[in-house]
Amino acid sequence: MRCRRIRLSRPRRFIEHVTALASSVPTVPVQRRMKLLSVAQARIAAGRPCWPALFLKAYGLVAQRMPELRRAYLGLPWPHLIEYPLNVANVAIERDYEGEPAVFFARFGEPGNDSIAHLDELMHEYATRPINEIKRFRKQMRVAGLPRSLLRMGLRLAMNLPRMRPGLFGTFGLSVYSSLGSESLHPLSPLTTTLTYGVIDDRGEVNVRLIYDHRVLDGATVARALAALEGELKGRVLAELFAMAGRPSLRVAA
Repeated sequence: MRCRRIRLSRPRRFIEHVTALASSVPTVPVQRRMKLLSVAQARIAAGRPCWPALFLKAYGLVAQRMPELRRAYLGLPWPHLIEYPLNVANVAIERDYEGEPAVFFARFGEPGNDSIAHLDELMHEYATRPINEIKRFRKQMRVAGLPRSLLRMGLRLAMNLPRMRPGLFGTFGLSVYSSLGSESLHPLSPLTTTLTYGVIDDRGEVNVRLIYDHRVLDGATVARALAALEGELKGRVLAELFAMAGRPSLRVAA
């Protein structure tokens, strides 16, 4: 059988090396079934900001008060942990690149301190603005164009340099495609924690998973983080949605 040889595009090369990094990280998923009907209803009243913006805001708030979520494992010059004072979200976004679906990584600094409206605006910008006009995406493609051995070595080095790591990779990740009717069971990631969730059903229920680096965290801590995440979604995030809707006294079903 004759086949067609396809050269790896720059986005595919970048993903190849990121997943190679991720394969060396002992990650474990923890899942919590969340009941978010009140949040879903308030979101509609607030003009339907995207769900990733809500989860970014909520997880950013959780990471502010749980320093364990801001830690990372570094193997150089010897194995140790570091703890960042702030958190940076790294969000996987699908874009079209030269006729091919490709994954780019958007950066959101300290999302817990940002407004839902601004996070939603940034998410829309990352998803629709021309790729060559987004500085971070241009940088990703330049890095992906490096010789193979230099690219692999450079990414591994950046993962172990405290100052470079959050700027290039973030302190936590968000990877989700529930809008397509599917959910990821265990996304590969080199980060300490990566958040993902499935399809939110008509009752506002959804499976939310946190994939964590077991060298940095244990399952009980992650379970508590998921409980705190649901609390923030039903607490400060819900209150902000009420304010966005101009109905601070709005009451919806739990």
